[in-house]
Amino acid sequence: MPTSRHERFLRQSGYRVIAGVDEVGRGALFGPVFAAAVVLNPDRPIRGLDDSKKLTPERREVLARRIQERASAWAVGAATAFEIDHHNILEASRMAMARAVNRLAVACDYLLVDAIRIDLDIPQRGLIRGDSRSFSIAAASIVAKVARDQAMRQWDQIFPGYGLGSNKGYSAPEHLAGLRRTGPTALHRFSFAPVREARGGDWAGYPIGVELPEQGALFACP
Repeated sequence: MPTSRHERFLRQSGYRVIAGVDEVGRGALFGPVFAAAVVLNPDRPIRGLDDSKKLTPERREVLARRIQERASAWAVGAATAFEIDHHNILEASRMAMARAVNRLAVACDYLLVDAIRIDLDIPQRGLIRGDSRSFSIAAASIVAKVARDQAMRQWDQIFPGYGLGSNKGYSAPEHLAGLRRTGPTALHRFSFAPVREARGGDWAGYPIGVELPEQGALFACP
């Protein structure tokens, strides 16, 4: 279970604005990888924070609302399927995390990150299985997961036949069957083997010099 131990230690060391950062959707075949950054308010604790994967969808929704109401700041960022294919999923995850941090309404002086390091000039620590060890990272995992699930339900209406609303873009039988039947959409990740195989395995990467599309304000939040 996550605790506030890391946050308390950092506050005792003089840090005041500590953001937890996490990503979701790294293993999916469809759509962006999402990330969230959350600065919890120690004076407004939230009970029940945990790794988002251990919570029911209903519980995640409740906790996401509480986090958004009680946190000092929160934000969501993403990296597109195009960016995932153009770089790789690890670098795209870092990009999404950095975007979430940069969208916070407050300037952080320390980051607690799930496992990896972000390319930002801010003191930080990567915690292995951080969403099971730190309240701040757990809160970020919940916010990111709820935001991505909501987007997948909307995309399910635009791209029917893949079961995106239920499988959230992962390699579920319905999704794989849709890929074999219809082929991939423009938002599928062509660098992932099941998507390549669905189009005959002939995708060899984007040509050198292809311009990345603007991220824009795709995922607006306070």
